Amino acid sequence: MSGHSKWSTIKRKKGAADAKRGALFGKLSKAITVAAREGGGDPEMNAALGLAVQKAKEGNMPNDNIQRAIDKGTGAGADAATIERITYEGYAPGGVAIMVEVLTDNRNRAASDVRYIFSKNGGKLGTNGSVSYLFERKGVILIPKNEVDEDELMELALEVGAEDVEVSESDYRVVTAPEDFATVRESLKESGIAFENAEITMQPQNSIDLDASTAKQTLRLIDALEENDDVQEVYANFDISDEVMSVVAGEEINR
Repeated sequence: MSGHSKWSTIKRKKGAADAKRGALFGKLSKAITVAAREGGGDPEMNAALGLAVQKAKEGNMPNDNIQRAIDKGTGAGADAATIERITYEGYAPGGVAIMVEVLTDNRNRAASDVRYIFSKNGGKLGTNGSVSYLFERKGVILIPKNEVDEDELMELALEVGAEDVEVSESDYRVVTAPEDFATVRESLKESGIAFENAEITMQPQNSIDLDASTAKQTLRLIDALEENDDVQEVYANFDISDEVMSVVAGEEINR
């Protein structure tokens, strides 16, 4: 999902991402609570919780907030039992496939909100299984090209368990199996390699290249979904060239 990654990076650099810190912390707390409920409260023994906690720390979430979210998931609060994990599938303009991961305490509200966002932004909500076959769950670590030599990264990444290193116009994408993600991430970190982003994601098996007009529509749909309090993650199978992204980013930021 390199197009989406590019857009997220641009927004971070412009200071537009995560503008509402309270909303961000709310999403992070839900993810921690559900992970703790499903796999226990020890991040060392529960890989999903470890990733959720790591993401929260990267978002500057206070340790007290993290611990409260874990406590809710392990039985200290009734809130965890009411939170459901739901995945919605659909299409953005141009036939782009989209998967939306939701954590919600109100299934009807979440379904209504997601359907409305798709409809308002030129998309279409699909049925279960309509696009999920186009994605694979993978660990992805995004590294700027100026951070490390390609051959050096390739040798190190494959040695510590990565499946592949993909090269794009501006960065490297180290791809891992989900179960190997934490090991590869820590090995790269210990080797002094800094990365822009590291997460377990739904990676598309192929991508659709977008022109400027369709890219703007697709990114607005994704932005609207990500702004919803119940939405945790949005995955899509599009790509946008650096040339088109520079046009889209300039128009959106100057709006």
